[in-house]
Amino acid sequence: MLSLSRARTVRLMGFDVDGVLTDGRLYFSAEGDALKAFNSRDGLGIARLLAPAGIRIAIITGRKSALVERRAANLGIDLVFQGVEDKRAVMAELLAREGLDFAQAGYMGDDVVDLAVMAACGFAATVSDGHPLVKQLAHYVARQPAGLGAAREVCELILRAQGKLDAALAPYLA
Repeated sequence: MLSLSRARTVRLMGFDVDGVLTDGRLYFSAEGDALKAFNSRDGLGIARLLAPAGIRIAIITGRKSALVERRAANLGIDLVFQGVEDKRAVMAELLAREGLDFAQAGYMGDDVVDLAVMAACGFAATVSDGHPLVKQLAHYVARQPAGLGAAREVCELILRAQGKLDAALAPYLA
């Protein structure tokens, strides 16, 4: 399977937020504060990539939100880039800093603003309800929709491809 061979090389995985880690809907309080809902299953999948698998995780998103900072900190993600217009350029700078290249990078996006970074990465994934052009470009289309386990599905695919899924799940089976 092509997606497994590509996922095998991932050393750094990037995620968009709205439409990937959330369902893409934005809620606003009466005071004008934006609210987002994150899925705990996606969070556990991301945490398994970080430890014990040792894959670096980055959030690269177009919007700015204190909620994203809080969620990233909760998951132990220290590579957070918000308010990004050129996601490919940010990924290129990040990879250079980490001593990696695009063949070792993955990105999960859902809309046309993600196409350039996804096309550059060795592994590209999207959600089941992603934009048709994004789904066409992706190496893997999750069965799950945005914000409802799609990121977890991709994380487990990467772990399976790298032979690390059993070890990541072992603590829960003991």
